[in-house]
Amino acid sequence: MEVDLSEEIETKGGMWALEQKIDQPMDEEAGRLKNMYKEKKFSVILLLRLAFQSLGVVYGDLGTSPLYVFYNTFPKGIDDTEDVIGALSLIIYSLTLVPLIKYVFIVCRANDNGQGGTFALYSLLCRHAKVNTIPNQHRTDEDLTTYSRSTIHKQSFAAKTKRWLEAHAFKKNALLLVVLVGTCMVIGDGILTPAISVLSASGGIKIDHPRMSNDVVILVSVIILLGLFSLQHYGPDKVGWLFAPIVLLWFLLIGGIGIFNICKHDGGVLRAFSPVYIFRYFRRRGKSGWTSLGGIMLSITGTEALFADLAHFPVSAIQLAFTVVVFPCLLLAYCGQAAYLMKNKEHVSDAFYRSIPDAIYWPMFVVATLAAIVASQATISATFSIIKQANALGCFPRVKVVHTSKKFLGQIYVPDINWILMVLCIVVTVGFKNQSQIGNAYGTAVVVVMLVTTFLMILIMLLVWRCHWILVLIFTALSLMVECTYFSAVLFKVNQGGWVPLVIAGVFLLVMYIWHYGTVKRYEFEMHSKISMAWILGLGPSLGLVRVPGVGLVYTELASGVPHIFSHLITNLPAVHSVVVFVCVKYLPVYMVPEDERFLVKRIGPKNFHMFRIVARYGYKDLLKKDDKFEKKLFDNLFLFIRLESMMEGCSDSDEYSVYGSNQQTSRSMNDLRSSENDTFSSEVELIVAENGGSGKGSVSTEVDEAEFLMSCRAAGVVHIMGNTVVTARRGSRFYKKISIDYIYAFLRKICREHSVIFNVPHETLLNVGQVFYV
Repeated sequence: MEVDLSEEIETKGGMWALEQKIDQPMDEEAGRLKNMYKEKKFSVILLLRLAFQSLGVVYGDLGTSPLYVFYNTFPKGIDDTEDVIGALSLIIYSLTLVPLIKYVFIVCRANDNGQGGTFALYSLLCRHAKVNTIPNQHRTDEDLTTYSRSTIHKQSFAAKTKRWLEAHAFKKNALLLVVLVGTCMVIGDGILTPAISVLSASGGIKIDHPRMSNDVVILVSVIILLGLFSLQHYGPDKVGWLFAPIVLLWFLLIGGIGIFNICKHDGGVLRAFSPVYIFRYFRRRGKSGWTSLGGIMLSITGTEALFADLAHFPVSAIQLAFTVVVFPCLLLAYCGQAAYLMKNKEHVSDAFYRSIPDAIYWPMFVVATLAAIVASQATISATFSIIKQANALGCFPRVKVVHTSKKFLGQIYVPDINWILMVLCIVVTVGFKNQSQIGNAYGTAVVVVMLVTTFLMILIMLLVWRCHWILVLIFTALSLMVECTYFSAVLFKVNQGGWVPLVIAGVFLLVMYIWHYGTVKRYEFEMHSKISMAWILGLGPSLGLVRVPGVGLVYTELASGVPHIFSHLITNLPAVHSVVVFVCVKYLPVYMVPEDERFLVKRIGPKNFHMFRIVARYGYKDLLKKDDKFEKKLFDNLFLFIRLESMMEGCSDSDEYSVYGSNQQTSRSMNDLRSSENDTFSSEVELIVAENGGSGKGSVSTEVDEAEFLMSCRAAGVVHIMGNTVVTARRGSRFYKKISIDYIYAFLRKICREHSVIFNVPHETLLNVGQVFYV
């Protein structure tokens, strides 16, 4: 088994063979259809309805970009109206190449059973290559219906890429670091999107009242943001039905206003569809034209949120909504603003509101504010979702996660993160006070996420899709040509607000990487210090102690073997429970695990030891809730296992246990063990080999007897035994390691949620076993 490679060197020969027999892998009872979660074919009416609903969830952020693009492109005003045509041409081709071609028609296809975002791509890669930094996967995990992956031929280019990735731990850590950088930038996006969207929408108040102070606009924005974040605990489900009509109305209005302005002011702006004007724009403006790309790039912000919010809708519905509604309306809106600026270039600072006809100005202001709120909600929800995914994959401290909807699994609320986002969002809004600097910060965050997505997509195309290397090269060249161009432009604006997402991402990256490092070291400690099954068997059925009535649930991160905390427990206490169950809760690189496939149960050792292992498997979208009755589900699956085991014993032959007799090498190893161990240990080995023929002395003879015994032990009391491992830097460690482990990681461990709270364990039934581990 892969997770045991670090210890197999020391346990070769008979001891290893015996442990594999006693603690044998857990197999599923039956195979299931592997493709049941693949995208289904929808009727035309259902597809149209889903496309309509996707507008409110997926496209709010991208749709509100016309509020601030031209102002951020020309923050110092427009010198030549031909520059407007050049900027419009850049916007048109940016929208065509990035959101339309790259994301909607290519990247969205790289979803993990409908889930999008950076961690979804990473999970997809973890299933096709052994790049997970916590190697807790087992071959039985691949039998899950949601664990879809394709086979790779050994001589293919994909196989070479896979071997290259798996060759060194450095490459795995580098891949994880890239994923974490993209994740942190998405979190920064969740701070900057509400700030710039709400501030830009609120700016419409000044058009009718030009003498109004900018502080009033900021105050209105802060009030809206306070209300938005304060209502997050209700979830979008209560008002979610309003999102799609609001965003559809918004797109129709900006598209209609765009047509009005093109007809009224200057229809000649349509010549911007010729890419020649891009070349003329750069030749005329030089370096200032290059740096203005930071503002142009804001026209494609929201594209990364489009992919992150993919979960609730099929790709076909998202493609339909974008090509039929979003893309045409955005083009018309930008063309309309450009036509207005051709005649009124002095109004570039508030071109959106100035270009609105007077008759519909205030209704449009209300719709713009509502659309900004919807856009903000989409990015906040995406941030909650990505924090949950990071938490599941061991890259973020355990925080409280609340389900806000009984209908939709993905609608969650993370209180701690919500208030952090609110404070930072208000600080950014009040601190900068204008769209230009926030726009520079926003652009930096977005372009880094796009670069990370491109890098991950290269690996997806090679490993998962197994595309020809020429196609991968074309995709890479076109993507990097556009995104590196934008990235070089935003670098010029780092000192003009672009530093904000870098600082925010740096803090979150530090927290996530240190937490993950501590998690990996704790897992390695569990692996290297786990107890040999031969040692447990040598203690006999009583484990060398008094077995008192009751059930002990020993929580561990190991999916195989006996954890060190158990030996620590039985060497320091004179008694142990009559039934011992090792409980492992692990998260897999899948978006969810069906409830009927969640638990794996097996017996450890002979029946009269009354020791079991239960592995509870979760996906990164699954959530442990207080009303899940985790303990009840554990016992339900344990009773079911006992019944199934009894049925299987009655109808199976003894060949399975006679393998040891037919294998000469194994027989010799077992003889060596018998000669080296005491009589008690030898009798237990014989009991295991002969288990099909009958029970040993003191063992439970029938399923009914064992079930009744288990019920009586459960009635006597259940104790939850959890390890409290303290991780400390070794003496002589470098100062940065001491700061990271002894202070930052220790602080994060102190403020994060305890496992006992997550599993809803009553305090009176909790027993913590302390350990100290030096790294």
